[in-house]
Amino acid sequence: MAESENVDKETSSAVSSCEEYFQKVQSRKNLPKSLQETLNSAFAGIPVSSFPRVPGGRVIEITSETSVSVAVKILSDSKILSAPVINKDHESSLDWKERYLGIIDYSSIILWVLESAQLAAVALSATSATAAGVGTGAVGALGVAALGATGPVAAAGIAAAAVGAAVAGGVAADRGVGKDASTAVDSLGKDFYQVILREEPFKSTTVRKILKSFRYAPFVPVSTESSMLSVMLLLSKYRLRNVPVIKPGEPDIKNYITQSAVVYGLEGCKGRDWFDHISALPISDLGLPFMSPSEVISIDSEEHILEAFKRMRDNNIGGLPVVEGTNKKIVGNISMRDIRYLLLQPEVFSNFRQLTVRNFTTKVATAGEEYGLAIPAITCRPDSTLGSVINSLASRSVHRVYVGDGDENELYGVITLRDVISCFVSEPPNYFENCLGFSVKEMLNR
Repeated sequence: MAESENVDKETSSAVSSCEEYFQKVQSRKNLPKSLQETLNSAFAGIPVSSFPRVPGGRVIEITSETSVSVAVKILSDSKILSAPVINKDHESSLDWKERYLGIIDYSSIILWVLESAQLAAVALSATSATAAGVGTGAVGALGVAALGATGPVAAAGIAAAAVGAAVAGGVAADRGVGKDASTAVDSLGKDFYQVILREEPFKSTTVRKILKSFRYAPFVPVSTESSMLSVMLLLSKYRLRNVPVIKPGEPDIKNYITQSAVVYGLEGCKGRDWFDHISALPISDLGLPFMSPSEVISIDSEEHILEAFKRMRDNNIGGLPVVEGTNKKIVGNISMRDIRYLLLQPEVFSNFRQLTVRNFTTKVATAGEEYGLAIPAITCRPDSTLGSVINSLASRSVHRVYVGDGDENELYGVITLRDVISCFVSEPPNYFENCLGFSVKEMLNR
C-alpha cells in the first residue's frame, strides 16, 4: 500500500510539473492569439494516419515476461530505442488499457544495469560487499542480486557487456539512420550475448520487473482518427517521448511517433508560410530557453563522471552540459549513451569512481569509432532563430541544443525537442477528454 501511495504521489507531482511547464511556455512564447489558433486548427486538421509509418511498417512489441537479455536483443536487432510492452496476462485483449503496460527503452535498461555496475565497482576494491560497507539500502536489491549471483568480478563484466550492447544498438537507432548499427552490434554484441543469456540477474529478470524502475514511460495512445495536435500535445505538455497509434478494436499498434520524428517533420515544412514565419523568429521572441540559467542542470568538468550519470538518473534527463568556471562556460556534453565508454574499456571502468568528467570526455574523444561517434555539445546563441535550432536538432539527430552567451559561451539555457514542439501548439480546454474520451492524467496515474 505504501509503495502504491508513493507511486501515486510521484505521478501526481509529475502531472503538476507538466501543467506548470506548459503554463510557463504559453505565457512566454508571445505568439499572437490569431496565429496560435491558426496553428492549432492546422495541426488539428492533419490526421495521424498521414504521418510516415515506422521503418518496415510494423511496430515492434515486447511481452512483459520477456527477459531483459532478450528484450535488449530485440531492440538491438530491430535498431530501435524503445518498444511497447504487452501485458502477458491480457495478451489477447482488444482493450489497449488491459493489453499494454507501458513502454520499455534503452535508458531504462542502461540505468538498471548501471546500478549493478556501481555495486560491482565498489566490491572490486574490497573482498566483499560487507567489507566495502555496501548494503541493500545503499545500492538496491538488483545490485545485490548481481553481486551475489556471480561475484564482483563477474558482475562487473556482465554490467559492462550489458550496457555496451544496449547502447550500441540504441545509439545507432538514435541517430535516425541505423547505418552504424551493424558495426556496433558486431563489435559489442558477441561478448554481451554470451554473458547475458546465461548469467543472473539478466537471465531471469523480466521486462515487467524493471518497467517502472527508471524513466517509466506510460502507454498513452492516440487513435488512427486522431489529429497531429493530439500527438504534439502529448509529446510536449505531457513529456512523453513517444506516442503509439492504435485502431480501437484491433490488437496491433499501427504506428509509433517520437519527439524526434515530429521535429524532423517540422524541419520538412520549410516553404510553408506559417512555418517560415515562426522559424524566422529569434528564439528570445518565443520565450526560449524556457528555463533560466540557474534552472539548467549541468556538471562541472572537475566533478566525477559517476555524479553526472547519477544527476541524469535523479532528474529524469538524458544529457547534461559540461561546464567550467564560475561563469559556466560550455565545454562539452555528457549523455546517457556515453555510459558505453565508461563500461566498455576496462582501464576506464576500473577507475570510474575517481574519474573526472574532463578526463572521461578526453578518453571518449580518443576512443575510436568502434565505440560509436561521440556527439559534442551542440550550441546556439540567444539571438539564433528557431529555424536554425530545429535544423540542428533534426540534422544532427540530437535531443537538445545548449544556449551559450557572451564571448566565453556561458551557459544561458537549453532547448529540447519538447520545447520546440511546445512552440507550435497550445491546449484547448478539456481537449483530451473531448477528443479521445479519456483523461491523460488518468492514464499517467495507471
